[in-house]
Amino acid sequence: MFLSVFDIFKIGIGPSSSHTMGPMTAGVQFLDRLATGEGGQFDPASVARITASLHGSLAFTGKGHASDRAVMLGLLGFRPDAVDADLAEARLAALRENKTLTPQGCGAVRFDPETNLVFDFGPALPLHANGMKFAALDANDQTLIADTYYSVGGGFVMTETELTSADNGPDADLREEKKAIGYPYPFGSAAEMLRMGASSGLSIAAMKRANEVTVMGAEALPEKLDAIWRAMDGCIERGLTQEGILPGGLNVKRRARVIHQRLIDQTESNRQQPHAINDWLSVYAMAVNEENAAGGQVVTSPTNGAAGVVPAVIRYYRDHCVGATREGIDTILLTASAIGGLVKHNASISGAECGCQAEVGSASAMAAAGLCAALGGNNEQVENAAEIALEHHLGMTCDPVKGLVQVPCIERNGMGAIKAVNAASLALHGDGTHFMPLDNCIETMRQTGIDMGDRYKETSLGGLAVNLPEC
Repeated sequence: MFLSVFDIFKIGIGPSSSHTMGPMTAGVQFLDRLATGEGGQFDPASVARITASLHGSLAFTGKGHASDRAVMLGLLGFRPDAVDADLAEARLAALRENKTLTPQGCGAVRFDPETNLVFDFGPALPLHANGMKFAALDANDQTLIADTYYSVGGGFVMTETELTSADNGPDADLREEKKAIGYPYPFGSAAEMLRMGASSGLSIAAMKRANEVTVMGAEALPEKLDAIWRAMDGCIERGLTQEGILPGGLNVKRRARVIHQRLIDQTESNRQQPHAINDWLSVYAMAVNEENAAGGQVVTSPTNGAAGVVPAVIRYYRDHCVGATREGIDTILLTASAIGGLVKHNASISGAECGCQAEVGSASAMAAAGLCAALGGNNEQVENAAEIALEHHLGMTCDPVKGLVQVPCIERNGMGAIKAVNAASLALHGDGTHFMPLDNCIETMRQTGIDMGDRYKETSLGGLAVNLPEC
């Protein structure tokens, strides 16, 4: 198994990796197919109309996550990692007025957001809770091309064909083996990760670094890691300076700026309580998730809904831990991505699939492992830290109020960061031996997600989402 650190950590926009970045990416991928006429099977100039539909969780919480806006941006050619906000708003306004797209090679194509973009509240599509359909039709309403896409968490998008063949069929093991060829340490489980570390004498971060270098070379890797951390830290800084009401109708106030200033004042006047370190962790995470809720630039870590946990723990390490170094930040990113890759490969990082245990739980495990490694933990202690953090998020539902990534998501990231630091500390006080292996904990998370009712998996049909204040 090989998942790059840059698959786990992707620069994008809020409020959701699966509900915003995924649909936008799917729209762009559909445009790419149109531009070639599906490899010459039809003339792109014959496309007269495009339709799209959102299914499952994408339908039930799509409005709150701005999934319809994301589809339109994708069909306008915008990619999640390169959105000019002002230009995007201008293009969206023009689309709503003119109801016309101009894909490459196609000329003017009809797309009315009111009638050609459908929220389908029927049964979810069979392969994943986050399904989308796109179709291009000619002037006689004959379908030229149609495809189904699934947003599988963390901004990853797969077609129906890709998802069908990914894990099934007689050649599944062979496909996984081929994917791992060329990487020196292609561990697919925590047990393999520990065995490879023991036989090579390398840390988890060093093994991950060796895998990445085979893809991009030793010189490019530090620059790309630095770009990820700069984006994370920049998001924290923006969130700590903003005020006002978050969009969406819940009238949730941004709190990070006020809390941050209060913490600074308490520090300067020597009035800070010992437990204030939890407040620092929380405010860093809340700053990120308030930015995410406002549609700002964030880094999937491993998702947008959980984007505050890892950056908060890195900021805590940099600003509050004794002996912190710049190299330690890279160690956190590399180690965290290794754990995130294991969770994604063996279970899920999608709230629509397994609830928030798959999002904030996975993020907390990633952050715990990374911090443990940066503070000198050995591979066994790192694996233990990840297991402790994930174990104590098991069963957590994904129940965003009104489908918005605000309540309880913003505070939940702060709690995930606090648990991550606690898990790393507990692991460092031990020798790495522990009762429950990380692999078993990941499998438990997967099984719990299967057993969890759909109303608790990002549909806003249960939990906090239906237990609202009456006034």
